[in-house]
Amino acid sequence: MSSLRPARVPAARKSSPPGPGSLTAVQRRLGRDWRLAALFLAPMAVLVGGLVLVPIARSIVTSTTERHGQDSVFVGLDNYLALAGDEQFHTGVVNSFVFTAYAEVFKVVLGLAAALLLHHRRRGRAVLAGLLLVPWVVPTVVTAFSWRALLDPIFGSVNTLLTATGIGPLLASAHLVDSWPAGWLSDPELAMPSVILVNVWKGVPFFTVCFLAGLKAIPADLYEAATIDGASAWQRFRNVTLPGLRHVITVTVTLSSIWTFNNFDLVWLLTQGGPGDVTAPYVLIAYSKAILQLQYGAGAAVTLVMLPIIGGLVFVLVRLLRQDTNIKLPRRRRGTALWIGTRRWAPTARKALPWVVAALVTGLLAWASPQIFWKAAVVLGVILLIAAAVGRVVSTLQSRGGRRSSSVVSGLGSWTALAGLLFFVLGPLYWIAVTAFKSEGQVVMRTDDLWPTPWTLEQFGALFDNQPFGRWYLNTLLVSAASTAVALVCAALAGYALARLRFRGAQGFTVTVLLTYVMPGALLFIPLYQMLIGARLTDSLWSLVVTYPTFTLPFATWLLVGYFSSIPVELEEAALVDGCSRIQAFGRVVLPLAKPGLLAVALFTLTNAWNEFLFAFVFITKDEYKTLPVGMQSMIAGDVVPQGQLAAASLLVSIPVVVMYAFGQRFLTEGLTAGAVKG
Repeated sequence: MSSLRPARVPAARKSSPPGPGSLTAVQRRLGRDWRLAALFLAPMAVLVGGLVLVPIARSIVTSTTERHGQDSVFVGLDNYLALAGDEQFHTGVVNSFVFTAYAEVFKVVLGLAAALLLHHRRRGRAVLAGLLLVPWVVPTVVTAFSWRALLDPIFGSVNTLLTATGIGPLLASAHLVDSWPAGWLSDPELAMPSVILVNVWKGVPFFTVCFLAGLKAIPADLYEAATIDGASAWQRFRNVTLPGLRHVITVTVTLSSIWTFNNFDLVWLLTQGGPGDVTAPYVLIAYSKAILQLQYGAGAAVTLVMLPIIGGLVFVLVRLLRQDTNIKLPRRRRGTALWIGTRRWAPTARKALPWVVAALVTGLLAWASPQIFWKAAVVLGVILLIAAAVGRVVSTLQSRGGRRSSSVVSGLGSWTALAGLLFFVLGPLYWIAVTAFKSEGQVVMRTDDLWPTPWTLEQFGALFDNQPFGRWYLNTLLVSAASTAVALVCAALAGYALARLRFRGAQGFTVTVLLTYVMPGALLFIPLYQMLIGARLTDSLWSLVVTYPTFTLPFATWLLVGYFSSIPVELEEAALVDGCSRIQAFGRVVLPLAKPGLLAVALFTLTNAWNEFLFAFVFITKDEYKTLPVGMQSMIAGDVVPQGQLAAASLLVSIPVVVMYAFGQRFLTEGLTAGAVKG
């Protein structure tokens, strides 16, 4: 026994975190890890403070001024008081609410349906999920261009297809459209539903991926327990799937609502708010006042009036998310149904709250848009009735012992639904692909609409000969890579500090980061533009590299906080005991384990930077500094639309991001599962 050497206890104790008795007075007051937290949070604080909080403060000051010639005159609250009688502002607020509410309802329904279909698919799930993700990946300018061409009342393929199948005249006879062929983007009754349709098309993939991640996180034994207790498919969905997805539904709807409510680029590129102002959201009203009318104070007032409403809503939702993460499922005892356990423990108020909110939103929608409300109800009702009918048939066959026939009906229904969903998702992208390889004569004469005859590279040659497309491509690549690197480094440091380190003010900093995410670009671009002019950074790529992290950094930080929290702390403690410093443990243990989360953040930030339109549209005016979205938009001169060249440009713009997502899809789902779903 004497030959055994004792462990090196003093060295291990020296490397381990100090206990409560060894804390200094400053550490007891500011937190054990306040020094390291300050170091890790400094880059994030500088960016958020300098590019979000300071511009907001400056925007508040600007909102109290009015421009008279070259001078700005202090007018107090006059800009805010003027909004009370501003019909254009009232229309913009109602349009934003209608646009967001309808889009979120359909994105939840279609995204959940797609996720359920893919979740139960054993073969080809990754391929199908990758195909469904493409609309979310492609730049917004590509989305807008393709749908503008497809919805053209005379030459668009949508009217042609609906006329050939007889669906178009049927829609007219059912009064879902006023006349046929329909002017989807030019008819005041159809413009808003058409814009909502395009937003749903682009947003459903994000919901599908998030819901798939949530479904993977639901324990399989819950479904087994429900089946043993005799629950039907509908009961399993209602009492297991929906409660299990409550957290991810809340997170996804919150994020998507923020994006949709503050949307500018899609509406601008599709309709520019027209016809009239029927599709103009409040963000576009602010842009019109600040940039087109040069009334910065009035434009800032429009955005600031809406800020407390959005900020208050997100603050409440953040509190709900924290409560959801603390809920634990009760254990199964003596035949008690585990799949209904969470429902028994939920307070009555929490049960009633979703129904109260749903009733309130439904009533407001019926009041704000009666012409859209009943049409949306018919479409949604048809979707739900078909799903319920198929489910009823399958359940009836199963109860009668016809397992083979029920599986055949279920499989046929699933494949039919998937085929319809894929047609809806991939149809516009197919149209872009084939148009890019048509000759100019085929594009103008509308011949061989579905298949180029012959295939040609004429449009690609014209694109590079007539436009500085190569320069736009290089600018976008440089800006996206640089801004992604900045956001990734800052988010990793801040996410680790908020997830692992103990310091005073961590909760307040987290809430501040999340609340900065609700800041619309329209609120920031006015003061940021003024700051960039003062720093002489306008019409330079640096203006985009510096400002792009403002809309990606908060979400990236929040996602990584959840991911770092999911990594077992024992691994890091073991590294500390072995002699690593906290920074070494972060670099050698935590970061390698967080690769899926880091890749998910990189893909998200890169996609947003690649697609960004508003800041590039405002800050850049010279052709040599334009990015792809702004450059492609500038190719359209009035009514002259070079569809072939735009299709070729759209294909070249979309390919890199689609390829990256194809290889990184698994990491994206992993990152969302461990970060957003469990965060």
